Amino acid sequence: MKMIVAIVDDTKCTEITQALLEANFRITRLASTGSLLRVGMTTLMVGTEDEQLDQALNVIRERFPPSSDPNNTQATVYVLNVTGYKRV
Repeated sequence: MKMIVAIVDDTKCTEITQALLEANFRITRLASTGSLLRVGMTTLMVGTEDEQLDQALNVIRERFPPSSDPNNTQATVYVLNVTGYKRV
């Protein structure tokens, strides 16, 4: 199992969340701030099975148009291994 932690701009959050929900992924949204200007950011946590990881990452990637500036970071995405979880 994997945990995707995606830090995205608030303006893209709703679009990404909707797309992930439509693809049957469960999401937890956390309000966060970051960068020098303390702009509004949202951290998305998405748990997924190993075989669905690429699908979830593609849903996120598709929401960001290609940038002509290679230094322009549109999202920061971490993929973590999860050894187990419980829903209570």
